Amino acid sequence: MTSEITLFVNPTAGRGRGAHAAQPAASALRAAGFSVRTVIGEDAADALRRARDAVDAGTGALIAVGGDGMASLALQAVAQTPTPLGVIAVGTGNDFARALGLPVRDPAAAGAAVAAALDAGRARDVDLGRVGKTWFGTVLASGFDSRVNDRGNRMRWPTGRFKYDLAMAVELAAFRPVPYRITLDEGRVHEVDATLVAVGNGPSYGGGMKICARADMSDGLFDVTVVGDCSRTTLLKVFPRVYKGTHLDHPKVTVFRAAKVELAASGVTAYADGEQLGGLPLAAECVPGAVRILGPEGPKGPQDG
Repeated sequence: MTSEITLFVNPTAGRGRGAHAAQPAASALRAAGFSVRTVIGEDAADALRRARDAVDAGTGALIAVGGDGMASLALQAVAQTPTPLGVIAVGTGNDFARALGLPVRDPAAAGAAVAAALDAGRARDVDLGRVGKTWFGTVLASGFDSRVNDRGNRMRWPTGRFKYDLAMAVELAAFRPVPYRITLDEGRVHEVDATLVAVGNGPSYGGGMKICARADMSDGLFDVTVVGDCSRTTLLKVFPRVYKGTHLDHPKVTVFRAAKVELAASGVTAYADGEQLGGLPLAAECVPGAVRILGPEGPKGPQDG
């Protein structure tokens, strides 16, 4: 492995934490004897091009510094390559890092963990989801939650998490369950009226909402969480339970496990890792061991915080 490491930095992540996090992460890597090169793109497309160039040139590792969006962008560059991925999680959600048991909002600790893994030659294979040519690490969301995302992305005020709380309240007033056709592993077909359908490679989205709480990122399967035809009252009671994962026990919630999932519904947008994929229908595939992750020997269990 080459001693040159590439820091892939989002300077705006976490209201500016990305730019500040790069320095202690780089210091930890340099202290361990690695040469560090920093990549900052003018926009997402330019950043991804630069990251892919670094991978093609044989960088020893790509280290994403930022939030889930930056980790997702990095996945597009390293998936199904020998180049390992490190994550310095300093964004708002950090669900990918949490699922992997990596340090969150502690760039020095995260940098030290990456350096130790590189020094020991330690990387573990982790599954990824794939829709067309797009990879995702955590959850593909569709239905009520994606409508909240749609509205939140259009809002200029308030900022941060409060924006999505307000968007949720507005969408809740108007939302009705949507007819879905869900096909699992090219065989089992379920036609249901659903409030939302979430396809989980990892357990959580939205900064700790454990919508697919039992998802395992090394079993080659998605956990597909289907929230049925809830009334607004029921949804208000069930949704807060998502932070502990106890919503999975509610009678309106069903979980399927499959390696391939096809979703079809009218007027529904899908998001993966918080990034918009486009409208349904779509097909997602779980690809075993699609990325090599630098960090501890094994992840925390899906129920851990």
